[in-house]
Amino acid sequence: MLGIYFIGILFMLISMGVSARLKSKFKKYSQTPLSSGLSGREVAEMMLHDNGITDVKVMSVAGRLTDHYNPADKTVNLSEYVYEARSAAAAAVAAHECGHAVQHARAYSFLKFRSAMVPALSIASRYMQWIILIGILMIQTTPVPLAIGVALFGLTTLFSFVTLPVEFDASKRALAWIDRRGIVTTQEHDMAKDALKWAALTYVVAALGSLATLLYYVSLLMGRRD
Repeated sequence: MLGIYFIGILFMLISMGVSARLKSKFKKYSQTPLSSGLSGREVAEMMLHDNGITDVKVMSVAGRLTDHYNPADKTVNLSEYVYEARSAAAAAVAAHECGHAVQHARAYSFLKFRSAMVPALSIASRYMQWIILIGILMIQTTPVPLAIGVALFGLTTLFSFVTLPVEFDASKRALAWIDRRGIVTTQEHDMAKDALKWAALTYVVAALGSLATLLYYVSLLMGRRD
């Protein structure tokens, strides 16, 4: 069990470092006023309009870095600060979340796949850790519980990796649009790109951490079978 604790601590530290860097970048880029003077809400509404999307609402939600697109009710949810702010960071986040709305409207394959996984993932997440714990405790008796737990954990790992192209593509769409629309200057584009890069790294670290943990559980299972 020491192996899993080491992996967990390692990726927790990496995740904390990336998260701290992300917050630092957003704080820095939020202090530079956007030359176009547009708020996050205005950027989002413009991007939706330019892509012919009329059935998605732009909403304000509490918190910081709580921005997300909800395909269930078709809402772009911007954190209170991003919603009102007029900075490169706010423009980047708003356009990125609208990038997900565009993916939804265009039936982007990876987004469809990820959405289809959500019901099964919610069930897997609820019982997975208990099944894995039982499997480890019973590993000398039977490998079945651990095998089931590994399969469920594999589903969550797959979800983490499917999320990556979804996030990268949304950022690509966002950056291309804010350039084409003249929302940002060259310097502001670099700020927006850097902010989105660090946001994407949080997903990369989460996916790699999940894979490392999955491989550890697989090694336990294969060791039992040996």
